[in-house]
Amino acid sequence: MATTSTARAPWWAWAAPVLAAAASMGTLFGPPVAGWVSALVGAVLIAAVFAAVYHAEVVAHRVGEPFGTLVLAVAVTVIEVALIVSVMLEGGPDKAGLARDTVFAAVMIVCNGIVGLCLLAGGVRHHVQGFQLHGALAALAVLAALTVLTLVVPNVTTSTPGPVLSPSQLVFAGAFSLVLYGAFVFVQTVRHRDYFLPPHVGGDEEHAPPPSGRAALVSLGLLLVALVAVVALAKALSPTLERLVNQAGAPKAVVGVVIAALVLMPEGLAALRAARLNRLQTSMNLALGSALASIGLTLPAVAAVSIALGQPLVLGLGATETVLLALTLLVSVITLGTGRTTVLQGIVHLVIFADFLFLAVVP
Repeated sequence: MATTSTARAPWWAWAAPVLAAAASMGTLFGPPVAGWVSALVGAVLIAAVFAAVYHAEVVAHRVGEPFGTLVLAVAVTVIEVALIVSVMLEGGPDKAGLARDTVFAAVMIVCNGIVGLCLLAGGVRHHVQGFQLHGALAALAVLAALTVLTLVVPNVTTSTPGPVLSPSQLVFAGAFSLVLYGAFVFVQTVRHRDYFLPPHVGGDEEHAPPPSGRAALVSLGLLLVALVAVVALAKALSPTLERLVNQAGAPKAVVGVVIAALVLMPEGLAALRAARLNRLQTSMNLALGSALASIGLTLPAVAAVSIALGQPLVLGLGATETVLLALTLLVSVITLGTGRTTVLQGIVHLVIFADFLFLAVVP
């Protein structure tokens, strides 16, 4: 992160959050977004996402590994929760499966899309890359438990008909999700912190001096502004997105895929950049940590809103999605089970990701 720690921030890194904040205020108090304005708002939103990546890397470099990779994971999860809840409240019963679709899409995007791109890009440039085996397997164990217990078990419970949980089951699911994620964070940052540190010194930015405390605080503030603006702009664009999905005749689950891709874009870009710089451990921390945060933090929040406001919440996956989830977990264990990766593993994950995208449009 030499460019983010030793030099003054480029003009676009502060201009994009300010412009996005102004645009979000305009969408809040102005007329509904439509036509060419939608394209303009979309461009501002993407610029804000890139600015968020920049400032998140500054903060991450200041606090160091593995704490730095938690910064963006928690931040974008808050954004994901806010976006899901806002769309759920507006959509009513028609949006009962939005949280499930978004969380499942996040897991598939992270474990196959982001991981696949990182392994492919890193493998092409560095041939073979290594990371800490113990940390990766610990993350996968928690991920497997979270995904199966929250996205598969609702299909086989008998207290309520259909792929839903009763209020007491929702409370329990939210509680154990927080426990599992909290335990993982404790292990990652305190008890076994060395499991998540790079196994060797390498990469182009290992010795770059960290940014000053003042620069990190400024970046933290701009990061929060950018992420909040992303929520507001995405919320303003959601009616246009749903209209385009309906016009294309695509399933409603595509909306969840788009939301997940949007909120994961900053982490995905940061992870890809780290892999190209031969810092695969940072990439794995970002990728697996974001998948865990997406479930471990999103589900309790959405469950609380569902219970408090009486909003319907469908969590159980369909048969196709369950098979894709099982395949993803199996391949992830095989891929990360040796602590070293090549382009082949990246290609395998990307093929699974392509299949997920295709089946999301053509189920």
